[in-house]
This record gives sequence, C-alpha cells and structure tokens, in this order.
Amino acid sequence: MSQDRLEALQSMLQQDPQNAFLGYAYGQELMQRGRLAEAIAAFRSVLQRDPNYAAACFHGGQAAEKSGDVDGARAFYEQGIEITRRTGDQKTRAELEAA
Repeated sequence: MSQDRLEALQSMLQQDPQNAFLGYAYGQELMQRGRLAEAIAAFRSVLQRDPNYAAACFHGGQAAEKSGDVDGARAFYEQGIEITRRTGDQKTRAELEAA
C-alpha cells in the first residue's frame, strides 16, 4: 500500500472523525505497515466511536499480540467476545475465541 492511502484515510478521518469504518481502515493500514502502537490506538478509537465494532477488537488484539502485549491482546479479544454475545455476530465471535 502506498503512503497516499494512509494520507487519504487520515484526511477522510479529519473530515469525518466519528466514522468508525474509516478509523478501522486506518488501523488496518497502520498494522500492515508495522506501526503497531498507532494501530492499537486507532482500534481503541474505533471502539470509542462504536462500542459494538467487534472486528476492531479482533484486529486490535492481533496488533497487540504482534507487539508482544499478550495481556493487551487478551483484553481486546475478551471485549470483542462480549460484544459478539450482545450483537449475535457468531462469525467474529468464533474468530475471537480462536485467537
């Protein structure tokens, strides 16, 4: 992915800071670039915008794992499992439980 994609996502987030999907895409882009601490912060921000965004928990947990933060990863995964219990998202719940 190019730097232009990251910059475009940043620009769109500045225009629409409450857009959880844009925040999630931004976190994904950061994670792909190995900017794990920033990705974790982005996924946490997504969850502040939308407390039911379980995919942010899964990818936040993955970023935390890659950074060596096992406890942080577990916290993301547990939060995601709780979200999926409330929302009925069985697919994401299975992924979170497997993680």
